[in-house]
Amino acid sequence: MNAWRSVLPHLGYDLPPDLSPPNTTGPVTTQLPLELVRQSVSKREWWPIPEPVAELYRQYRPTPLWRATRFEAEVGAKVPIYVKYEGGNLSGSHKLTTALAQAHYYKQAGVRELVTGTGAGQWGTALAAACAAFGLSCTVFMVDKSLRAKPYRGSLMRLLGAELHASPSRLTEVGVRGEQGNSLALAIGEAVEYARQAPDRAFCIGSGETYSILHQSVIGLEAAAQLDGPVDHVIGCVGAGSNFGGLALPFFARHQAGEAELPTLLAVESTATPKLSQGVYAYDATDATGTGPMEAMYTIGAGFTIPGSHSAGLRFHAAAKVLSAMRHHGQIEATAVGQREALEAGRRFALSELCLPAPESGHALAAAASVASGQSRRGVLVCVSGHGLLDLSAYDDLLAGSIENAPADAEALRAATAALRPVAFDLTGVR
Repeated sequence: MNAWRSVLPHLGYDLPPDLSPPNTTGPVTTQLPLELVRQSVSKREWWPIPEPVAELYRQYRPTPLWRATRFEAEVGAKVPIYVKYEGGNLSGSHKLTTALAQAHYYKQAGVRELVTGTGAGQWGTALAAACAAFGLSCTVFMVDKSLRAKPYRGSLMRLLGAELHASPSRLTEVGVRGEQGNSLALAIGEAVEYARQAPDRAFCIGSGETYSILHQSVIGLEAAAQLDGPVDHVIGCVGAGSNFGGLALPFFARHQAGEAELPTLLAVESTATPKLSQGVYAYDATDATGTGPMEAMYTIGAGFTIPGSHSAGLRFHAAAKVLSAMRHHGQIEATAVGQREALEAGRRFALSELCLPAPESGHALAAAASVASGQSRRGVLVCVSGHGLLDLSAYDDLLAGSIENAPADAEALRAATAALRPVAFDLTGVR
């Protein structure tokens, strides 16, 4: 694989512009390396992968794809289920693919230290690994509840040289306030504030931005080449969207370019954070500081408090702006899965395929099992975005019978989104 493929030339519309935060005036500014800015706005379709990044990709890519015949039998599937597996690298997830690219571009821009927030820990682990590869320092703020449940995620980050802090911490003002203590938005907010304290630090995010979804396009490009025939459903889990976007959007681009039929692209989220299925399409902050650009997203509100019993990841409050726009235009579909159902699907996959998926991936597997048992005619492609070997506490809770579904409260959703500005998005002329 020598290039990433962008979906932007194939959407048929421009993404809504970012807006300045409520308490500031003037244009939206960015501290991103210029190449990442270009990748977020340009209608260029193919982007060459820099050789230092491609060299590291070759250590673990292409990732395997197989037909999960034993899982098919386990769930009563009527059509093939094909699995694209992203857990076979040091970080244990798909997120290393964009982490390596971003570390490369930030290093070129003269940054010394990258700072980030992470929920279940996959992104923090991936960025720690990428920083180690490119000789950068790394600081990670990880959701405290998640870090306590998954301590070996923290061990791996520290092994890779990262400085790790449980969020909320005492290092930032937003952390001291700690108003959404189980929230990825809070951990990201701490990272944003901390990064601004030194000129050679930069905040780095791994999932919702358009450039990170571009980097992940290698997942879908590889999968399309590996499949031995068409499928009519492409399924991935959604926290903010890089895993699902990386798998699914190349299939959309292929269709728009006249290269292939278009399968149903199904985004699967948690019932605890159901932005695409129950959220509003509005301008919202991406973190708890509210100092970054306001983006047009399907959101349940940056201030929404995630239930304390939530263990199965996918805890970001909003979906990536490109996925949100596509959802608004009917170009992708969405559904939500409870964490007990997700973990049970992961357990059944482990027993049948001898591969333990991350709890996040269990959401996609649960949806794939359902679709393959009834709606699909020709087959399902699903991404197992990472392994669950560092997430065994959630499976322990499942086996102990203590996993509770934690659906978002409808009244809390209304309260968290009531003051948001809806997106005025003209649907005319959309292809």
